[in-house]
Amino acid sequence: MSIAFLSTNLPILLAAVFGTMFPTLSYIVYGLIGLLSLLYIASIFSQKKPKASTAGKNVKLLKKGFDIPVKGVPEGEVLAAKTTKFAIQPKNFPYIFPIPKVTVEVGDQVNAGDILFYDRDNTKVKFASPVSGKVTEINRGAKRSIAEIVIDADGQQTYREVASINLETISRDDLVNFLAENGVWPMINQRPYDVIPSLDAVPRDIFVTTFDTAPLAPDASKVIAGKEVAFQAGLDILRKLTSGKVHLGLDGRVAKISSAFAEANGVEKHWFAGFHPAGNVGVQIHHIAPIKNGDDIVWTLGAQEVASIGALIANKKYDASRVVAIGGNKVNKPRYVQTYMGAKIGELLDGDGKEGRVIAGDILSGEQKDYGGYLNYFDNQISVIGEGDYYEMFGWAMPTKKVPSISKTYFQGMFPSTKLKDVDANLHGEKRAFVMTGEYERVLPMDIYPQHLMKAIITADYEKMEGLGIHELSEEDIALCEFACTSKQPLQSILRQGLTELYSE
Repeated sequence: MSIAFLSTNLPILLAAVFGTMFPTLSYIVYGLIGLLSLLYIASIFSQKKPKASTAGKNVKLLKKGFDIPVKGVPEGEVLAAKTTKFAIQPKNFPYIFPIPKVTVEVGDQVNAGDILFYDRDNTKVKFASPVSGKVTEINRGAKRSIAEIVIDADGQQTYREVASINLETISRDDLVNFLAENGVWPMINQRPYDVIPSLDAVPRDIFVTTFDTAPLAPDASKVIAGKEVAFQAGLDILRKLTSGKVHLGLDGRVAKISSAFAEANGVEKHWFAGFHPAGNVGVQIHHIAPIKNGDDIVWTLGAQEVASIGALIANKKYDASRVVAIGGNKVNKPRYVQTYMGAKIGELLDGDGKEGRVIAGDILSGEQKDYGGYLNYFDNQISVIGEGDYYEMFGWAMPTKKVPSISKTYFQGMFPSTKLKDVDANLHGEKRAFVMTGEYERVLPMDIYPQHLMKAIITADYEKMEGLGIHELSEEDIALCEFACTSKQPLQSILRQGLTELYSE
């Protein structure tokens, strides 16, 4: 018997029992039922509605989703971070050979842009150092795999020399080899499967999202400030790499965005508004030009990755600088910092957030790290929240508990507010039977049935997995469904399991 059934029908059952035994009490019970009914009806009209700016733009308003109001939103000017250690981690790239060919040794001096390793299965795809300095560690993981290559920055930031090219006359093949040789090719993500593209692949379209709706996500205008020219140069490069279009996903929730995005040339612009995950590139692809099958290849990038690619032409250097948002209810000073890709997390936090759970990325799809860990290749935020390792007496039956939830079981679920809340990593329940609830469909603005898809993956039904749209999804797209899941299923790992099985086939 479900929680929803009990919460809806228990008062009626009690009224029927007590009504025969205590007639006076039955009036009180029925009065409470009436009051609860009125509150529920009122809650329907009080639900927060997604909004879009009406500045003459054709905005796609996505009504499904959910914004998690977390305390500790990053704010203020971008500060220079005092970081000395950086690392590139091969495990950040699905399906590359676990022991890549390392081209440096401990003690070697490198410039920013010098090649650290390359994939043995695709030797032209190379991975570059984000900073100049000395290689101090080559750490290994399970089965002697390379876990991370650590560089101690020298503070001077000298760059490897990048050759000049003429984008107007260079052939596509030569441009591809230029990007791969200079270490920026891994910044391009290919869907489906979220893999580094083959150098021979020609994408149907390329999609760039310029905003993020995840909890505590960085402000796009701060991220791109000072890189406007490099961003446009990156878009110009991307146009040469596809036979289709370069689509730019823009933030339609606000009246004004960065000029780098609003005035971008040579791209097709699409404005999106709504709750999270409206900023996810997968959701935007679904509403612009969906991925039809496993052979329908598209590429995706974030704004900072586009600027890094463009810097090869605009600034003639490998620029792995990153603006990182540090936030969460266990952070004393939520802020923005300027650093480089793969920075050491403990140095970025600088003693802050030691009492919480440190997450590289957002709280829905990020990876738990410790102070000795490093940012992943695509990370642009650090989130620190409560650990959540405690027993919750009465659980959902405590109606006044102030936790973000899509459930109407909690009182604030009926009357949601934008007031920021303390959150933690508590599951708020245990793993249960995987039953149909309709919760996933409420928060995923895509024409997909996530629960049916998850069960098809668990049962290894490949044909059904493909028919239900697995090729359109990445972990970040399904992360909010995992947050809403009554059954406490690890949906992101289930999805990756299915993608891995299809990729290996």
